[in-house]
Parts: sequence; C-alpha cells; structure tokens
Amino acid sequence: MGMETIILICVVVVLCFSLLAAIMRRYKKCPSDKVMVVYGNVGSNKDGTSRSSKCIHGGAAFVWPIIQAAEFLDLTPISISVDLQNALSRQNIRINVPSTFTVGISTENGVMQNAAERLLGLKLVQIQELAKDIIFGQLRLVIATMDIEEINADRDKFLDAVSRNVETELKKIGLRLINVNITDISDESGYIEALGKEAAAKAINDAKRTVAEKNRDGSIGVANADRDQRVQVSEANALAIEGENSAKVQVAMSDAQRREKEAEALRLATAAEKIQAAKAKEEAYVAEQQAEAARAAREKATQEADIIVSTEIAKRRAELEAEAEAEKIRRKAAGEADAIRARMNAEAEGQKAILTKQAEGFREIVAAAGGNAEAAVKLLLTDKMEDLLRIQVEAIKNVKIDKVTVWDSGAGKDGKNATAGYLTGLLKSVPPLSEMYAMAGMELPGYLGKKDEPEAAPAEVRAEA
Repeated sequence: MGMETIILICVVVVLCFSLLAAIMRRYKKCPSDKVMVVYGNVGSNKDGTSRSSKCIHGGAAFVWPIIQAAEFLDLTPISISVDLQNALSRQNIRINVPSTFTVGISTENGVMQNAAERLLGLKLVQIQELAKDIIFGQLRLVIATMDIEEINADRDKFLDAVSRNVETELKKIGLRLINVNITDISDESGYIEALGKEAAAKAINDAKRTVAEKNRDGSIGVANADRDQRVQVSEANALAIEGENSAKVQVAMSDAQRREKEAEALRLATAAEKIQAAKAKEEAYVAEQQAEAARAAREKATQEADIIVSTEIAKRRAELEAEAEAEKIRRKAAGEADAIRARMNAEAEGQKAILTKQAEGFREIVAAAGGNAEAAVKLLLTDKMEDLLRIQVEAIKNVKIDKVTVWDSGAGKDGKNATAGYLTGLLKSVPPLSEMYAMAGMELPGYLGKKDEPEAAPAEVRAEA
C-alpha cells in the first residue's frame, strides 16, 4: 500500500467525520418550553400553496442546510399589567379598571402557525406591547357594552366577556390567554361608591327592621309560652297522677308475670342443665374412649416403629460389619499374598544367586583341574572329606546302650570274640563312602579304598536299649 493510498483513505475518513458532524449539528431538538419554527423550503399545504414555516413542539427535526433554517419561540408566560383609565360604559359613565393579564405563545395547531408568522424574531418586550394594545382595545369594547351595575355586581360575567373577546383577538397573532385578574373598579363621579353606600344603607335598614320584628315576635312568644306552660303543667300533673296509678297496676302485673316467668325459666334451666350435664358426661366418656383407643394405637405404632427401626439398624449394622470384615479379610489376604509373593521372589532371587555363584565356582574348579571333571570332583571330595567323616561319626555318637547280651559259643575268628565282632559290625553299620557314591550314581576313586566282600553273618546278638 503506497503513501498516496494512505493519504486518500485519511482524507475520506476526515470527510466522512466532517459530514457526520454537520448532519448532527443540523438535527435540531425542540425543548418542552419552546416552539421550533423551521422556515424556508418546508413543502406545501394541502391546497397546493407553499407553506411559510413548520412548527414543532416537543420533538425534533432535521434542518436541511442552505434551503432551511430554524429559530425558537419561548413559551414562558408573559404578565401584562393593564391600568385602564376613563373607560366609557354603556351609561356614559367613565370607570377605571386596573387588571393583570397573563398570556403566552399558543401550542394549538393553526394558532402556533400564526405565532410563527407574526411573532418570530420579536423580542419579549415587543410581544408584550403588542398584546397590551390588543387587551386595551378589547377591554374598552367589553366595558362599553355593559352597565356599571353589571360590571360591579356580576364580576364572573364581566371576566367571561373579557376573556372571550381578548382570547379571540390574541389567537390572531399566535397568543393564548392564560389568566385574567381584575383588582378593583372605580369611577371619577363616585357612582360606584354611591351604589355601595346605598347597598350598605339598605342592608342596615333591613337589619334593623329584622331586629325589631324579631323582638316583637319574641315578646309574643314569651307570653304564649307562659300561658301554654301553665295549661300544660296542669294537664301534665293530672296525667302524671293517672299515669302513676296505671303504672303501679302495670308494675304489679308485671311483677307477677315476671315471677311466673322466672319460675318457668328456672325449671327449664334446671332441666336443661341436667340434660346438658348428662350429655357432657356421655361425650366425655366417648372422648376418653376415643382418646384411649388413639393412645393405644399410637403406642402400638410407636413400639412397632421402634422394633422395625432397631431391626433395620441392626440389620444394616450387621451388613456393614460383614462388609467391613470381608473387606478386612480381602485386604489381609491380599497383603499376605503380596508378602508371600515378595518372599518367594526374594528366596528365588537368593537361590538363583547361590546357584549362579556355585556354578561359577564349579566352572572355576573345573578350569583349575585343566578341564577334567573327574579331577574337579576329586578336588571337591578332598575339600569335603573332613565333613563327611564327621557326619559318619556323629551318626552313632549319641546312641545310648544300657545293656548288651551276647550268646556266643566262645569260638572266635581272627582272635576276636563275638562281643568284639558286634562292636565292629556296629561301626560298619554306618553307610560307607562307596555305597553313598553308588546311591548318587558315582564310583569311589581307588585311592579312597575298595569295597570289601561281604563277611559271614555274626552270631545272634540281642541288644536291649
């Protein structure tokens, strides 16, 4: 990749970022306290006429560069103090109406378009003066259509007329009326003050007349009340005596009925108590019987559960102990087998080593004998001769003979009697070397002696040990 390509890529990236930044700057968001007016080439109306602007409240829009621009109208309420002086009423009496009006930019469709066309670019003071002129005119117009009595007595009607007229005119420039507050109404001729004094005097006179009438009615009422009191007291006394007598009779009858009813109630209560007591005892017996049965069933279940659980535990313990013992035996047998195997392996290795060494020794002996195996055997026998003789002597060394009885005719041979022959034969009972060699499949060398011929059997000898 060459340097020109890298530069071209960097330029493209910078242009893309610049374009993205420009697009983000042209995307306008409208705050909730403002109206955004997009003007320029903003399209056409439904009837085909071109629109002068597009109003947006509480949203956002993309403002195309070059062909469109955007400004904001503030929705902050505007307070206008209107100190109207010498306004002519329908009775040709001039009055003063100080008031305060609160207006603001309207967000109503159509009216908001009027605000964009007539108020965009104006400062707050200019909007305030424009609205003030409209309010002055409409307020004078409303006062001219009403009497002073209507204005002073029916303030709601007056405010409704003012609000209706002023609202209609303010909408034409994109404003809406938020509040109207009339502080006071006065006139230079004192007519309103006189009306107030007249109303006050009339109210005072009406109050005085009402007080007098009430005093009169009070005196008459006192006299009538005194008369009615005496009549009613007499009638009440007579009625009281009659009532006392009737009451006494009724009390006596009531006492009799009460005692009769009390006796009946006592009888019924006693019977009911006995019946309820019997039922209670019966229910108690049934409940105790059921409780005993339940207790017996519970104890039986408990004992069965204890036996079953203990049996299961013992069974499980025996199984575990048997498994443990079997595992122990298996491990012990495996250990013993391993030990025997190791010992046998060691013994075999030792025996192998001994035989190997013996073979090496025999090979060296044969080599020392010049390769003659018979000469080598002779060398071995010469070396072991002493041991062989000792073994033969040991064979009869420890033989214990307490008594020897010999029957002999007295004749001897070679100067030996039977007793001497017995001892010699005893020594000869030890296997000679020639026989030992013969049993091993070998022949005794000649220099060790030759085998003698068998001799005659000796005399009968009985040895007792």
